[in-house]
Amino acid sequence: MKRELIAIALVVGATVASGAWAQATAASSTAASEPAVSPDAIQALKKMGAQLQALRQFHVSTEITGERVLVDGQKLQHTASAELDVERPDKIKAVMRSARSTREIVYDGKQVTLMQLGQNYYSTVPFDGTLAALIDAFHTRYGVEFPLSDLFIWGTPNAPVDQFESAMYAGQDYVGSDICDHYAFRQKEADWQIWITTGAKALPRKIVITRRDDDARPQSVSIVEWKTNVTFSDAFFTFHPPAGAKKIELVPVAAKKE
Repeated sequence: MKRELIAIALVVGATVASGAWAQATAASSTAASEPAVSPDAIQALKKMGAQLQALRQFHVSTEITGERVLVDGQKLQHTASAELDVERPDKIKAVMRSARSTREIVYDGKQVTLMQLGQNYYSTVPFDGTLAALIDAFHTRYGVEFPLSDLFIWGTPNAPVDQFESAMYAGQDYVGSDICDHYAFRQKEADWQIWITTGAKALPRKIVITRRDDDARPQSVSIVEWKTNVTFSDAFFTFHPPAGAKKIELVPVAAKKE
């Protein structure tokens, strides 16, 4: 009986291996006949971008797992989360949490406030512009990174749809309970993958970024959750400092280097 079971296992293993080899051969053959940058993959990004830009009010959250690489090559994982409430064209409230800090950014269309919740201090600066302009300005001037900032770039003229070395469709997968189309892209300094929900609401549900400018290839994985049927009151995006909070100056990056 034992010998029969081993024989069955060998047959099953050979069948699985044969099937996997056939699939790999077929995929290789298909890939060889397709352009390095698939027009369908680019079109999928454009469709997703149009869907994102059409959302006027929404709540989006993400759980992020990243990697830190030690000098000996060992990788250490770290996690963070973020929640964004958005009202286009010029209102956002973002909360970013990790074991090291909790930050809140509030923009009401006239001024931006950055609050360090654990240390109980905040900075406020005037600003007048779109959310995409805000994200770019704060990164350039103050070195402040917004979570999920690409959500405000896709679907605009600044979307990097012409910078790919390769772009491909990689099949379908579930992310949570949502069936998604999986795409993979390669750019100069990064490989990245995105899972986009199928159907009318083409929204990103998972994003994986692998850095190519680092030999250790650190990777980050973001799982994205959406609520698109939300509404906000007029006062929702008004910042009210908590009791005892101290107001400080937000120093530009250039000034910090001097």
